[in-house]
Amino acid sequence: MREVDDLYDYSDLRRLEEAAMFVARASRATLVLGGSQSPDVVDATKLGSTSLRRRRGGGGLVLLRPDDLWIDWWIPQHDARWSRDVHVSSIQAGTWWASVLRGVTSGTVTVHERGLEGEEAFRVVCFAGRGPGEVFVDDRKTVGLTQWRVREGVFLSTVLHAEATSDVVDYLAVVPEGLRDALDHEALSSLEHVGASAVIERLRIVSGPWDLRHVDLNT
Repeated sequence: MREVDDLYDYSDLRRLEEAAMFVARASRATLVLGGSQSPDVVDATKLGSTSLRRRRGGGGLVLLRPDDLWIDWWIPQHDARWSRDVHVSSIQAGTWWASVLRGVTSGTVTVHERGLEGEEAFRVVCFAGRGPGEVFVDDRKTVGLTQWRVREGVFLSTVLHAEATSDVVDYLAVVPEGLRDALDHEALSSLEHVGASAVIERLRIVSGPWDLRHVDLNT
């Protein structure tokens, strides 16, 4: 199995004593593997200039680009927003996103509160299924979510893509039939009246207080 570098320095995250909100940006196109996902799902010969990294937490492959709205939260165990319940933590983050999106789109915004749903073969890619806390506009997936839990706290990762990402399947070693069609999700470009800076500020307000950090992932 190939070695893949982590997306973040997770050891540093675990040492944070204050709750933090991260506005992260990849400097170039980056494929991000789920925590337990084998890099062999990716055909290395197709990567080209695209970087391959791994996040901590569950879920499948995500194609991250510089203009994507990638928001992460670190909630230490002593913080009032921490919960020992995995679903509660995810739904809490999804509710923050939903409250903001309801103010900037006329579509019907919902938060998935049940367990993991979708074709098992499609779970190789994150945006082809439904998980707790993920946000939908008019029943189209809009915000993907995953979490990483450790003794010191929980790290919640979310992304609202700037554009369609169905081309993520072009990097796969094996493409399940129907996967490309299952990746028909919402994006910043297809939501009316949605500006990235305004969304970030509203998320900070509705979910805060936080130590706000802007992170260039330098991939």
